[in-house]
Parts: sequence; C-alpha cells; structure tokens
Amino acid sequence: MLETTSRTKLWIGIACLVLGQWTLSLLDTAGKLLAQSGYHVVMIAWMRYSLNTLLMAVVLAPHFHRKFGRSILRTRRPGLQLFRATLLLLSTIVFFSVLKIVPLSEGTAMNFCAPLFVLAISPWLLKEKSYASRWVAVGVGFSGMLIVMRPGGSIVPAGVMLGLLSAMIFAVVVVLTRKTNQADHPMVTLFYGGLVGMVISSAIVPFFWTPHMPTTKEWLILASTGVTSTIGHLLVNSAYKHAEASLLAPYAYLQIISATTMGWLVFGQLPDGLTAAGIGIICAGGVGIAYVEHRRVQLEASPTGRPRS
Repeated sequence: MLETTSRTKLWIGIACLVLGQWTLSLLDTAGKLLAQSGYHVVMIAWMRYSLNTLLMAVVLAPHFHRKFGRSILRTRRPGLQLFRATLLLLSTIVFFSVLKIVPLSEGTAMNFCAPLFVLAISPWLLKEKSYASRWVAVGVGFSGMLIVMRPGGSIVPAGVMLGLLSAMIFAVVVVLTRKTNQADHPMVTLFYGGLVGMVISSAIVPFFWTPHMPTTKEWLILASTGVTSTIGHLLVNSAYKHAEASLLAPYAYLQIISATTMGWLVFGQLPDGLTAAGIGIICAGGVGIAYVEHRRVQLEASPTGRPRS
C-alpha cells in the first residue's frame, strides 16, 4: 500500500513538473515575442512580476495564512530573501535579453547549464561533498555547451555571453533558494521573489518604457506572462512537494522539447544537427548526474548498504 502511494505521488510530481516547465516555456515564448516586437525586457519583466505578485496575493497568501496561521511575509532570513529575489529579477531580465537574439531551444539549453554550475560551486557555497561523478557531469555539460555556442553556429557572440551570464546568475539563485528554503517555507520564498521583483521593476520601468501603445494582442501577450509565470511556478513548487528533487531532475530536461516545439511553431526556428547534438549532450550530463545522485541518496539511506529498488 505504501509503495503504491509512493509511486502515485511520484507520478503526480512528474506530471506537475512537466506541466509547470512547459507552462514556463509559454512564458519564454511570450517574452521573446514581446522583445522582438520592440518592448524593452525591463517592461516585460515588470508586467510579469506585477501580475504574478497580484495573483499570488489573491490566491496564495490567503491559503498560506489559513494553513499556517501566519503571514506569508514572515521570514527568518529577510536579507537573504531580498538578495535572492533581486538576483531572480536580474536573471529574468538577462534571460529575456538572451531570448531576444537567440532561438528558444538554444536559449533554454544554455540555461540548463545552471544546475551544472550549481554542482561546481556547491562544495564552496553550500559546504557539500565533492564527488568525481559531479565533475564528470560538469565536464560533459560544458562540452555540450561549447558545441551549442561554437563559432559559426546559430548563436551570435552577444547571445553566447548573455547565455553564460544568465546560467551563472540562475545558478546562484538556485543555491540561494536552497538556503532560503532551509529557513522558510518554499511558498514564502516564492512570494518574496514575485514581490521584490515587482517593487524593483516598478521603480526602474519608467526609464525603459516603450513609447508606442500596445495593441490588444500585445496586451494579451503581456498579461499572459503573469498568468503563465504564476501557474508554472506553482506547478513546479507542487512537484517538489510530491517527489524528491533527485527523482524529478531528469524530467526537467523535457522542457527542451517544449521550447523547441514553440520555437518551431511560433518563430519557425529549429536547431541544426550539430546544435541538437550539443543540446543532447547537455541533457545527458544533467540526466546522468541526477541518476547517480539519486542512487547515492538511496545507498546512504539504506540500512543494508545497497540501493533500494
């Protein structure tokens, strides 16, 4: 009975993660459409964070108060929450800048190098053990990234630099998320990310405002960024409540499929053979180390010293 319940929770977690990641691909598609239409990435980020925060304030904050009897703004690490949320906004702005000049699939693939950056910096920032398997995964992922970003490929040099910067910033955000979630409920971290992003972007957006009035279609696309970001992050957050991160990690790479599909349907862009191979290598590195890490956790948790099936 327990095994059946565990498997059910795992499949619910996988479904939530895949649906959440694919919903976030719709957010990325909207961001790319708006950026290519002439809207500044700060304006796009402002709309995304403002609507996201308003929706969370209406839906998430009251539910959190009813369940835990306290405000969703109560945090044990306010400074860390503010710093993480500020970096998250910066990550969003940089990633939208990447998508403005880089095909959706390639931009998403470069951002998936962030987990490999996390593996590289975790021994120093999180005081985690360093394993040879992790460094092999980092090497495999970077080799794939070099193929995607190769000279003469489909990515312009500015896209390469912004892609690397986006992945590195997001890696730091991931590390800080681990730290904040150790002190606060993940919903608190999620809400602070939206709230701080809204406040900062509201302060700077007048300096980047697009002069022309959006059409009805463009308003709908702008509004969709808040909706898809809220639904996407809530689904991803729910996924990690149902299943272990090490079990879910390989399925996160399915977002490459949704990004490639949206890039083809909306922008008519498909990666060439060599770029597709590089994307595959990046995914292989991530999926491989996720499997190794899961087996290591099983081995450490098993009283017999053997992985549990």
